[in-house]
Amino acid sequence: MNETKNLVILGSTGSIGTQALEVALQAGYRVVGLAAARNVTLLEQQIRQFVPSVAAVYDEAAAADLRLRVADLSVRVLSGMEGLCELAALPQADMVLNSVVGMVGLRPTLAAVAAGKDVALANKETLVAGGAFVMDAVAQAGVKLLPVDSEHSAIFQCLQGMPANRGIQRLILTASGGPFFGKTKDQLEQVTLADALNHPNWSMGPKITVDSATMMNKGLELIEASWLFAMPPEKIDIVVHRESIIHSLVEYDDNAVLAQLGTPDMRVPIQYALTYPNRLPCPAKQLRLEDWKNLTFYAPDDDTFPAMNLARRALTLGGLYPAALNAANEVAVGAFIAGEIGFTDITRLAAQALEQTLPVPTAVEEVFAADEMVRQQTRAAINALK
Repeated sequence: MNETKNLVILGSTGSIGTQALEVALQAGYRVVGLAAARNVTLLEQQIRQFVPSVAAVYDEAAAADLRLRVADLSVRVLSGMEGLCELAALPQADMVLNSVVGMVGLRPTLAAVAAGKDVALANKETLVAGGAFVMDAVAQAGVKLLPVDSEHSAIFQCLQGMPANRGIQRLILTASGGPFFGKTKDQLEQVTLADALNHPNWSMGPKITVDSATMMNKGLELIEASWLFAMPPEKIDIVVHRESIIHSLVEYDDNAVLAQLGTPDMRVPIQYALTYPNRLPCPAKQLRLEDWKNLTFYAPDDDTFPAMNLARRALTLGGLYPAALNAANEVAVGAFIAGEIGFTDITRLAAQALEQTLPVPTAVEEVFAADEMVRQQTRAAINALK
């Protein structure tokens, strides 16, 4: 039997957030809080449909606009990082789905965990930058941290029934290869933003789509998987699977391999995180293998797409290095989207963040300080390229 849950959805106007609302509606869950960065037009529509008691907008000016738009409703509108964190800790919420984009997602995740909320996590940066602190907080609070990314959800599903993750030989993350699969380094020098946003299988926001094109997305997922499943980097492999039907695999000590399959539809992993441990009917298209006939697999081209190995190196170095890599990548991707740098400059700038000595952090505030320092360094490097 599926129990009713009270949900807070952070990033409700993005790709994951809008699909999460669809899932919540079908499951009969109550949405008690919604948050967005600045898209108040869509957020207003969502508020009027789902009638949450509280909403938050990260952008202060956009929050003021929203207050005027919903003045006829009883919803309370919060703003800024403080507003996101207050919403994440909303007393009446049972679960918080965090699908905001970027480093901004770390503090709200910690706020939700500290308030005793289960978290459905679609914000990679939470674990990439703050993995040690987040996992410690989760353990101390005794809450669930449930993966929403299709790859991590697949691994999580394959691990069900395996006590304490024992007997695992290897985690295998699948990657679509993005829009530039098969291209050479020289060809990548010429690609455009429109080319990078043309993902073959998934419909996502611009930042994550560009990350998929550089393959940094898969590198960040490797770091995230290491924290979620307590796996060292040498026990996590990546394979390019163009069709995105197998979402990831787990290899056990007896060389048996379990895989989770399904059509490329984010509503499946979103729903599994929100309804866990129950399974409900989902509007995703049913997988019929005879319709596909062939599934293909390739070793990743680490020479042309070095981002995955950068992430592996950052994870091996540990400490603040994953946060540094993430910060440089966020700034570089933003600059590429703004037309300030070329596509291959993204990975070059990200690599520079690892070429410095960083201390071992003892408090989460040191993660935020390193993040800001590397952002400034990367912006300066971008200005030097102009």
